Amino acid sequence: MIPKLLQVFVYPGILYMVTLAFFLEWLDRKFVARLQNRVGPHYAGPYGLLQPLADFVKLLTKESTVPSGADGLLFTLCPVTAFIVVTTAVSFVPMTSTRGLLSTEGDVVAVLALITIYLLLVYTAGASSPSRYSLVGAVRAAHMLLGFELPLMLSCLSVVASAGSFKLSEIAAQKVWRVFGLHALGFAIFLIAAEAELDRLPFDIPEAEQEIVSGWLVEYSSWRLALLRLTKDMELLLLSGLATTLFLGGPAGPAPPSAENLLYPLYFLAKTALVVFLLSLIRASSARIRLDQFVTLCWRYLVPASFAYLMLAVWVV
Repeated sequence: MIPKLLQVFVYPGILYMVTLAFFLEWLDRKFVARLQNRVGPHYAGPYGLLQPLADFVKLLTKESTVPSGADGLLFTLCPVTAFIVVTTAVSFVPMTSTRGLLSTEGDVVAVLALITIYLLLVYTAGASSPSRYSLVGAVRAAHMLLGFELPLMLSCLSVVASAGSFKLSEIAAQKVWRVFGLHALGFAIFLIAAEAELDRLPFDIPEAEQEIVSGWLVEYSSWRLALLRLTKDMELLLLSGLATTLFLGGPAGPAPPSAENLLYPLYFLAKTALVVFLLSLIRASSARIRLDQFVTLCWRYLVPASFAYLMLAVWVV
């Protein structure tokens, strides 16, 4: 009983996932800073390693308020539910072995469904606030969902067709790198869709600070904002981990059987760091585009390309 609880809550459970999510946030901020000739986090801990944790704790100490006119129940439930949904999705990703904390037949579909539920919660969180900025951000997020969700799903399902399995553990166990030849197209589509999913430049349209003052997040503060930001970090872990599993051979790498438990988590960390670097490169080198430009990009280029990738993947198999 106790070992099972430790697996769920400590390693490779929630505590490990949160720690890894904070580390990836730090890594992302460092990458972007270096690419823009800045220093990045450096005050809290060695090399600023504890800065994401410090930011999280600081928000927890702030006064908790619910804006007048907000739907108090939805305003509070959305951050909590969003964290639970994304954490559940992360639990399916193989991080310390070729099997995730949760594993079942068709878990690729389960992860994609949980991602969609999270995006609907983002809209609900924005719509539950009385602020016009928040509502505009929520509507923008809903419009973006119609653009990037289909390419994201099709790029994942194309790998499923190529691997012959809907189970992440079986795909990871194949230890196949799918970033060359035909699969390079799918990997590129996944990265662009993931950047939009994370609301990062050039697709940070729902949270554009210069236009709508943080968008759907504008009325959130204290522990609610801390939980939403942690959820964003967990989403970064989810998408980079999903890319690692589908396209980079999962956590597997050269290792004798006796050292797999030690080396596989390190391989997973190195591969997710590579994905985060690519996402950071897009973020650091791009300017925000308009919503209509984003919709055009998705439906004119990404959706046809993702359908073509799916058909080619099925045909090759």
